[in-house]
Amino acid sequence: MNRFYIITNSEKDKGLKMTEEIHSYLKARGCECVVREYQGKENPPDGSHFKYTDEAWIPQGTECILVLGGDGTLIQAARDTVNRRIPLLGINLGTLGFLAEIEKSGVPDALDSLILDHYTIESRMLLEGSVYKKSGELLKSNIALNDIVANRAGALRIIDYELRVNGEFLNRYSADGIIVSTPTGSTGYSLSAGGPIVSPMASMIVVTPVCPHTLSARSIVLSGDDVVAVHIGSGRRSEREQAFVTFDGDVVVPVETGDYVEIRRSEKTVKILKISKISFLEVLRNKMRTN
Repeated sequence: MNRFYIITNSEKDKGLKMTEEIHSYLKARGCECVVREYQGKENPPDGSHFKYTDEAWIPQGTECILVLGGDGTLIQAARDTVNRRIPLLGINLGTLGFLAEIEKSGVPDALDSLILDHYTIESRMLLEGSVYKKSGELLKSNIALNDIVANRAGALRIIDYELRVNGEFLNRYSADGIIVSTPTGSTGYSLSAGGPIVSPMASMIVVTPVCPHTLSARSIVLSGDDVVAVHIGSGRRSEREQAFVTFDGDVVVPVETGDYVEIRRSEKTVKILKISKISFLEVLRNKMRTN
């Protein structure tokens, strides 16, 4: 491949030093390369909230999107460009970096591998969520690479969440929230809430309660073909409660008691480029040892 598009998070790449180095490296080897800078949450390039790029900005024929930042940068870029179906490679300028596999020291070798077509492509599943009012009115639909979360708003008190799978009642949780994640998202918020780590190539849906008010609540791993519905219940005194449904921590939909979000596997997928022959288990072992 020789036609690249760079999305860089300038909050991570101060002065765009790494971006310029990559741009110059590719141009010197006869490659086409366009840079799109993301300037931070308060001042994104198109004036919208937390937007890294727009699909219309990506030149036709682009073969690879290089994403400079952390996992959050890559997740946002993947969601923004999903309809173009262009594979992405993450260059980690953050901390943990499960998704952004290339570290700064490995950038030249990674770029050479891309130019020589020495890479593989992983297809990662997405979730599609639809938020409804109690009446059945559709409020919002969106996709998520990591997770869709229903979480309380306002005062620090628990809410009841009713969980249904394929239309069948499964459980009711008194908790701060419910995380519904993909295998990719199992190493994110779900992991912090005590959820399991799932191989990113699996086809599964992980449901994890956040701070459940019971000792028996556990994460549940479901088939990727299941449909999960999270219904917002009432508070401790049967009060009407306010909550939010978020998609990858970005798109936020206000909801209240009686509303619900229905979640299923999306027909869309995200293509992630893999350069290293290091397995997910080795990456996991290294991350667990150093963090």
